[in-house]
Amino acid sequence: MSSSEQISAAASAIEFRGASYFIGDQPLLRDVSLSVLPGETLVLLGRSGAGKTMALKLINRLLTPTYGQVIVKGRSTLDWEPIALRRSIGWVIQESGLFPHWTVERNIATVPRLASWPAERIRSRVDELLQLVALEPSLRKRYPHELSGGQRQRVGVARGLAADPEIVLMDEPFGALDPITRAELQRQFLALQARLKKTIVMVTHDVREALLLGTRIALFEGGALLDVFPKEEFARSRDPRVRPYLDSLMESSPA
Repeated sequence: MSSSEQISAAASAIEFRGASYFIGDQPLLRDVSLSVLPGETLVLLGRSGAGKTMALKLINRLLTPTYGQVIVKGRSTLDWEPIALRRSIGWVIQESGLFPHWTVERNIATVPRLASWPAERIRSRVDELLQLVALEPSLRKRYPHELSGGQRQRVGVARGLAADPEIVLMDEPFGALDPITRAELQRQFLALQARLKKTIVMVTHDVREALLLGTRIALFEGGALLDVFPKEEFARSRDPRVRPYLDSLMESSPA
């Protein structure tokens, strides 16, 4: 029995129950059953086209399952009002996805403004988040094109956390950064997660990142979930489905 099957559904923040997604008669995600514990970082790992991002989009109802269900906070995504569901979940993507003609402050405040927070509460929250992601307060009036790649990604993380969501979805959040900046943000992510203890589902194809940031690793291939591993088990696995990923670490290590 996989580790996902051992988790009580009642204890899950997110649960996939035989979820599939088809376009026409083509299955892009097939019969995924998976539970995500509150406060863990579950990494969805796999090659390009494995179904990882598709699974992520089912959680916040950017897509709806063709068959099966996805349960968020005890309710099927189909029972949520879509906008309310999305506003309750943080979303952080590659290259930050910031609105280019909005300032840093306005980008971070996107969801609180949509939720009609009072102006003073929004200002206070922006101040708090700039400090949390290690950005100078002086940057609040700048525009995305005036920032470095690492600064833009920090703003993207701050925006994803702005309404203090219990769940945060991250799609290759550090993939477009240079190696040094990426390592810095990965370290900062670990420190933030230790402090905030959000439920995080992160997509990556980078094995090293999965082992560094994840609590557990869900391995996808060809639109199917192969298995879910505690990261320590994944790192020492002799499973032939896992070995190519571990071998890639050896091949990329300096001589």
